[in-house]
Amino acid sequence: MEAVVEEIVAPEDLEKFGRKYKAELEKGSVSKNTKFEYAWCLIRSKSSTDIKTGIELLDDLIHKGTKDDQRDYLFYLAVGNYKLKEYERALKFVRTLLKNEPGNTQALELEKLIDKAMRRDGLVGMAIVGGIGLGVAGLAGLIGLAVAKKAG
Repeated sequence: MEAVVEEIVAPEDLEKFGRKYKAELEKGSVSKNTKFEYAWCLIRSKSSTDIKTGIELLDDLIHKGTKDDQRDYLFYLAVGNYKLKEYERALKFVRTLLKNEPGNTQALELEKLIDKAMRRDGLVGMAIVGGIGLGVAGLAGLIGLAVAKKAG
């Protein structure tokens, strides 16, 4: 699953599908397929701005697709939000997908990956707070020693 969430779109693919999307947009109507292809490329970009744009396109598509289409939209909405470290939103999308397809192995793996990232980031946050607490306590101890030496 890491390979799926870490995959980076080739710049030429992003450009190709971006041109196709913009050409259809200029004509007044973008097909669901073109919008999804471009969103899929944007989700796999290194740029958080591109990923956000991909999420917006998929958000727009989610209400317009067939059940099969929605599976892909929900999955890539979860991937995009995971990449932006929006873990709660990512879980919301992957769990909606799992409600419809409890046996979807890709979605189950993605859910585990998101849970793992949430735990890791939570622990990292606690470690930082703990480290600050230790630093303050250590500083207070040093000040206390300095005061005691001057007094003694």
